[in-house]
Amino acid sequence: MVGCPAVEIKIMSLQEFNNDQLPQHIAIIMDGNGRWAQQQGKNRLRGHEAGAKAVRNTVEAAARLGVRHLTLYAFSTENWNRPKTEVSTLMSLLVRNLRRELRRMTKNNIRLSAIGSLHKLPKKVYEELEEVIEKTKSNTGTNLTLALSYGAREEIKQAVIDIGKKVKNNIINVESIDQTIINEHLYTQHLPDVDLLIRTSGEVRISNFLLWQIAYAELYFTDVMWPEFDEHELHKAIKSYIKRERRFGKTSEQLT
Repeated sequence: MVGCPAVEIKIMSLQEFNNDQLPQHIAIIMDGNGRWAQQQGKNRLRGHEAGAKAVRNTVEAAARLGVRHLTLYAFSTENWNRPKTEVSTLMSLLVRNLRRELRRMTKNNIRLSAIGSLHKLPKKVYEELEEVIEKTKSNTGTNLTLALSYGAREEIKQAVIDIGKKVKNNIINVESIDQTIINEHLYTQHLPDVDLLIRTSGEVRISNFLLWQIAYAELYFTDVMWPEFDEHELHKAIKSYIKRERRFGKTSEQLT
């Protein structure tokens, strides 16, 4: 802005983070693309395009830190109710970005996966997604999971149905159902529980995202709109996480 002094933003060095203290699974509700665009006097499409750049910056920042799992809420089951033109634009943007980012994911040793009702995605989107997942499956760095056409209640409902069928067919004994069995029937069966959940744009709610998996996650809410979320903001969230005491129902004395 004219007349405002330049502000130096300090990016924390990797050495400031102890690998043992880092959250191994970070999940992010990427919110604020549309409102950011309105604030800039632009249409919502420009907001989603800017949000895609924030995805790239955040994923690569997480990879540099050594975060093992990063799950991004890219498109919810409720998002299908948005205007058809916006949904179509989002799907086209997704295809374009998957193609564009494949080389960068390979360069940064990032493995892509996806969760959600993926069968509801347009055929072109699904095929592009499957291709990038296949081409990055051997990468051993950060596991990037896109939650697409995802809703936690739908996920849990489907898990109950699947377990119920196995009980009916005598594959699972109803008395043996525990958290492990439930975990094995969720979309996220290949992922550990979430350690840190981040939501941007100032909204303070979970919005049907990973309800089972965030049972003991640390929650971090920021007023920063998603297109403005960057490496510095990720470091701030992680630094907040590291300062917290995770007791999992125990007392501080028990932990020490």
